[in-house]
Amino acid sequence: MRSSVSSDGFLVRTMQQDEVQTAVDWAEQEGWNPGIHDAEAFYAADPEGFFIAELDGEPIGSVSVVNYGEAFAFAGLYILKPEYRNRGYGSRLFAAGMAHAGERNVGGDGVVAMQEKYRTRSGFTLAYRNIRFEGTGGGSEPKIPVDLEEVPFDRLSAYDARHFPAPRPRFLAAWIRQEGTVCRAVLADDGTIAGYGVIRRCHNGHKIGPLFADTPGIAEDIFLALATQAPGQPVYLDTPEPNAAAVALARRHGMSPVFETARIYTNAIPDLPLGEVFGVTSFELG
Repeated sequence: MRSSVSSDGFLVRTMQQDEVQTAVDWAEQEGWNPGIHDAEAFYAADPEGFFIAELDGEPIGSVSVVNYGEAFAFAGLYILKPEYRNRGYGSRLFAAGMAHAGERNVGGDGVVAMQEKYRTRSGFTLAYRNIRFEGTGGGSEPKIPVDLEEVPFDRLSAYDARHFPAPRPRFLAAWIRQEGTVCRAVLADDGTIAGYGVIRRCHNGHKIGPLFADTPGIAEDIFLALATQAPGQPVYLDTPEPNAAAVALARRHGMSPVFETARIYTNAIPDLPLGEVFGVTSFELG
C-alpha cells in the first residue's frame, strides 16, 4: 500500500522490512517489553501488514494489521510519538491499517485506557482481559517435555491452529526459530502433541508465549521446563483471565500481575478452547 501525501504533509505507507524493527523499538520505549528478535518473525507473518506514518517525511507512528488467511487479522503496534497525539493523526493511521484487513474479523489487545475508544470509534467488542504476570525464572527442568525440534512442523502447526483463530504457519516457523528461543512440547503416548510452549529473550527478562496445553498438569510441566531457561531473571506470562487454571499456575509460582490488556474483536468472538490457552503468544500479533 502506498498513500499520497495529504495537504498537511501526512502520509501512511507500507513499511520496509527493516522499519518493522523501528516499530518494535517504539514498543520497547512504551514499556511493552517486546522480544529482542520479534521484528523478523512479525514481518514473516504478513509483509504487507505493517504501516508507518510520516509527517513531512518524519516517521511519527506505526500500526500493524497482520492478515492470517482469508477470515482473520490481528492489529497491534499502534503507536504514535507523544508529541503528535490528540491531533487526529492516530485515527488516520489506524484507519489506513485497518483497510488492509478488508472484511476480515480483526482481533487486538488494547490497553485498558483505550478500550472505550476502540469500541466507539472502531467497532471492537471486548472478549476478555489478558493479565501479564511477572515472576523469576529458575528451578529444575522436568523430564517429560521434549525439545520442539522432535515434533514434525505440520503437526505443530495443526495443534497451534486449534488454539488460535487462524492457521499461521509462516509466523510460527519464524517464531520458534528466533535466536535465543527455547521451545518445549509434551507428547501423548500415541505421539500426538498434548501441549507446547516457547520462551524468548526480551528487553527485560524473558517471556513465555505461547503456552498451549490440553490439561493444567501438562501446562505446568511445560512452564517449569521453560522457566528454568532464565535462572534468576524476570519471566513473564500473559494469561487469558477466563482460564482460571492459567491464573492459578502463575500465582502458584509466585508471579504477580503487572499489566493487562483488553482482548477485542471487530466481529464474532472466535470459539477457542481458552481452557487450553495458558499463555498468549504476543500482544502485538496475537
